[in-house]
Amino acid sequence: MNYFVTGTDTGVGKTVVAALLVAALDGIYWKPVQSGASEGTDRQAVLKWTELPEDRACPECYCFDEPVSPHLAARMAGARIELEKIHPPVSVDGRRVIAEGAGGVLVPLNEEQMILDVILRLNFPVVVVTRTTLGTINHTLLTLRALQSARVAVRGVVMVGDENIENRRAVERYGQVPVVGRVPLLPEIRREALLLAFDAFFEKSCF
Repeated sequence: MNYFVTGTDTGVGKTVVAALLVAALDGIYWKPVQSGASEGTDRQAVLKWTELPEDRACPECYCFDEPVSPHLAARMAGARIELEKIHPPVSVDGRRVIAEGAGGVLVPLNEEQMILDVILRLNFPVVVVTRTTLGTINHTLLTLRALQSARVAVRGVVMVGDENIENRRAVERYGQVPVVGRVPLLPEIRREALLLAFDAFFEKSCF
């Protein structure tokens, strides 16, 4: 089964979680829309962290240099993101595709469409990445509400940071979705650490 990794915010840990799932599930990484490429791409980061060959991370459909929202990055580059041109990669060897969004689900792509429209187009079950810290309940529930209102299948929530039992319980109770994993703050992001985190803190039966 393929998955789409989204988050409650920019910088919440989506790319780390996507890399973890690629490594643990022996998958293929794909970020359909990348902005901020002048500072390095998430594709490059995932390949470095997972220690996988180049062919295990697919090229972006759109890639822009400016570290701003995709709709603005495209405009600054004299382009427009067209949803119809976003096609999932074909996995010839049967590996799962782990797709990563840009920012949160309501980040705009163009004048009318958002990351949520990419999710609907791909029809991959979604993994929501969120923080464990103060404020996460509101951000997570808003994200879940947007996905659920659009009738998107949510596989579960992954929390990033130190364990917070009360926040986890609140997300599960009010969001009506399971927390399927947690990634502790890693002193160094590398393949071994990602695999250890999956083994120790994830509900493997959910994947």
